[in-house]
Amino acid sequence: MTRSDSVNSSNCKPGFSRRGILQASAVGAASAVAGSFASTASASSPPSGRHSSAKLDDAFRVRFHTQKVGDVEVFYREVGAKDAPVLLLLHGFPSASHMFRTLMPLLASQYRLIAPDLPGFGNTLAPPRGQFDYTFDNLYKVVEGFTEALGLTRYALYIFDYGAPTGLRLAAANPEKVTAIISQNGNAYLEGFSDQWDPWQAYWRDPSAANREACRPSLSPKTIRDWQYGTGADPEKLSPDGYNLDIFYMARPGAEEIQLDLILDYRSNVAAYPAFQAYLRKHQPPLLAVWGKHDPAFIPPGAQAFRKDIPSAEVHLLDAGHFALETHAPEVAQYIRDFLSRKLQR
Repeated sequence: MTRSDSVNSSNCKPGFSRRGILQASAVGAASAVAGSFASTASASSPPSGRHSSAKLDDAFRVRFHTQKVGDVEVFYREVGAKDAPVLLLLHGFPSASHMFRTLMPLLASQYRLIAPDLPGFGNTLAPPRGQFDYTFDNLYKVVEGFTEALGLTRYALYIFDYGAPTGLRLAAANPEKVTAIISQNGNAYLEGFSDQWDPWQAYWRDPSAANREACRPSLSPKTIRDWQYGTGADPEKLSPDGYNLDIFYMARPGAEEIQLDLILDYRSNVAAYPAFQAYLRKHQPPLLAVWGKHDPAFIPPGAQAFRKDIPSAEVHLLDAGHFALETHAPEVAQYIRDFLSRKLQR
């Protein structure tokens, strides 16, 4: 998500097919579920009998659905028991709910995890530009409608990148429904911005055609792979699945223009920071900030800043980059388990 023109646009095209990408994603998700299933099974008494095994398998099976919200058909993935505490996972730019493919099975024994694709991302189907305004207010309204359609009356929020301003709008409008907030490189303070935002900020100040084009390198395959995913990440732990799928989605017709619209509207999030902070001060939701400390866009002071409004906020910095779940999902899961076990009451 480079906000700097220091990374040039790449003209290379994704060297893979849609079928290959989807098959790779499915295999990766299946492997993560299998690993989580094995670790959880070892921590409890093994099931006895055929029927017990089938029931346990269903509890850890990630399910895929769509939910109509107005003119938007929201794709989402879900795992966990229907009566378990809900954790609503909101992804960031330029990704989709597949960014949670490793985390979700790790928490499925204790929580019901629901991860939608936002409009303009992943497999959610939304009207084209001109028929749907791609703004953060509209992303929030779709997510709010999504929670209502699913009958979610209480949920913890996991907010990351674009999911932060979307989720904080949701929380501020529905404070009685939010049981806790987990921010993973999800910013709500000016302190959280790095010095890499110049092209975006210039576009916010002057939305000219030239400034719009200056932001286009943020969407290139090279930037997604090397800057957003690669900066600060251990290359031996960084799977290519996440960034290759993001590159694939970005290459779809019209995707870049939608993302450039959202880049311009990101200024509305900065303008909303005082309202988000007022919500945090007034309602004091239990808050865990677990950040990749090498994030080139959202820097650690943004995580520490939550303590200005919620003194009890718990902050942990990981030896990871922006997409910390790609390399540190088990660590993030452990922090979440410990935090929610103390903060949530069933």
